[in-house]
Amino acid sequence: DVLDPERLIQCPYNKHHRIRACRFPYHLVKCRKSYPEVAKELATCPFNARHLVPQADLSDHITKCNDKGFIEQDIVNQFSGFQREQMNAVSAWQAPPCDEDWETESLEQSDSPFVWGVTNSGINSSSTTFEQKNCLPSRVRAPESFPYAVSWKS
Repeated sequence: DVLDPERLIQCPYNKHHRIRACRFPYHLVKCRKSYPEVAKELATCPFNARHLVPQADLSDHITKCNDKGFIEQDIVNQFSGFQREQMNAVSAWQAPPCDEDWETESLEQSDSPFVWGVTNSGINSSSTTFEQKNCLPSRVRAPESFPYAVSWKS
């Protein structure tokens, strides 16, 4: 159809109709309405809507349809393009350098648990003294109570 838009094609609904290839899709819509009993007996090819074949012959047509190759090639091209994009995206990413050394940090930390707002001033866990330190800026103060009542405490 693309190579010769003036080529004549036989209508699947009425064998006496011969239509130019460029007008064939429009003719199919018109003839489907004019011949509803014939339209019920025909099946549309999944690869090319211009291919109308008897329902009994559809599976045979699908295996031999020339347009099937184009669709399959498009799917392969899309899939390989998707894989290329994924590989490029993965290969472009690099992990940031890691400055953490958990073993050294664990040796440096004392045995005392973390408590927010309390700093550990001692180095040896046996002589640890806790001092209360406000870590908030001077214009911000910590709340003195919860904004709600705790039912299990009362």
